[in-house]
Amino acid sequence: MKKIFLATAFFIGGIALMNAQEIEISESNVDLGNIKYGGKAVSTVQIKNTGDKPLIISDAKASCGCTVPKWPKDPIAPGKSAPMTVEYTTTSKAGAFNKTVTISSNAVTEGRKIFRIKGVVEANPNAPTTAATGAKK
Repeated sequence: MKKIFLATAFFIGGIALMNAQEIEISESNVDLGNIKYGGKAVSTVQIKNTGDKPLIISDAKASCGCTVPKWPKDPIAPGKSAPMTVEYTTTSKAGAFNKTVTISSNAVTEGRKIFRIKGVVEANPNAPTTAATGAKK
């Protein structure tokens, strides 16, 4: 009796997973390239629902305050895609950066999906230089 119950439970669970919403992101690593100090860079990724039920993005959080994700608020229909924009604002220092954006959704197998953004902030042209070397501080 237990074997029949377990087999039925696994079968029903398998069907539930097959008929569910799933998430796919067009790019898992976004390269923003070089950004002028004090400037902004914006990139758009496509979020696709590869399942057969509506996909709902409940939240998107960046690993820092300099990165702002804007996600679709309406459900994404099965087989359809919707854009998510990510804006990076250079705020305090020059050099390479590598940030993450975590998307929370009702996807069955990956309720949390992470993608990375990277780039290089160019040196501040107005930064003071040292007299001896001419190097930026």
